[in-house]
Amino acid sequence: VDQHKQVRPPLARALYLIHYILPFLLKRIRKNKIFDIAQRPPIIKHQPFSQICFELRLQTMISFILMVNKQGQTRYSSYYEWISMEERTALESEIIRKCLSRSELQCSFLEYRGYKVIYRRYASLFFIVGTKPDVGCGDENCENEMGMLEFIHTLVETMDKWAGSICELDIMYQLEDVHFLVDEMVQNGFVIETNKTNILRPIALMERESAKADSMFR
Repeated sequence: VDQHKQVRPPLARALYLIHYILPFLLKRIRKNKIFDIAQRPPIIKHQPFSQICFELRLQTMISFILMVNKQGQTRYSSYYEWISMEERTALESEIIRKCLSRSELQCSFLEYRGYKVIYRRYASLFFIVGTKPDVGCGDENCENEMGMLEFIHTLVETMDKWAGSICELDIMYQLEDVHFLVDEMVQNGFVIETNKTNILRPIALMERESAKADSMFR
């Protein structure tokens, strides 16, 4: 599948670097972790690139994604940080209860146990995204709630394009494909793709190859 994925255009790569990596590097520069400002000209300290990448991965933007019906039953869950099953069960039940108990007049943001939770309802499904503060931000969560709402809306539009009008049964009976779809959009807690065509191309390729394989044994 990777051989058929479209290479990200230079403009998209540049925007990704500016949005995610540049603020991180500027923060390190301010803290004198990269440049030694006591000397002129500035000297870059030798630091393994793998360590810098590891620190970038620590800044997980999204902690979890849930898809829940209006009865409070979880139909899809994906976590981008390790949480034990007992903690997951308790966390999901509390967050789902809080989201379902809120009225339409209340905003779609809430905070619970250090998580900033953004949710949105589409018909009988609730799409819930949880975020935590970035590393180096202390207890302040700098996540853009409106950006997360746009991400949820893009996710739903992509699922609608894939399955027609997405419903609970589509998620239940095609759960593996839903995981593939979300993984094309989010990796390690970062949103890496929002183009619907690019997201659905690998899934369409897998479905086409699967249909060929099935036809061989008929």
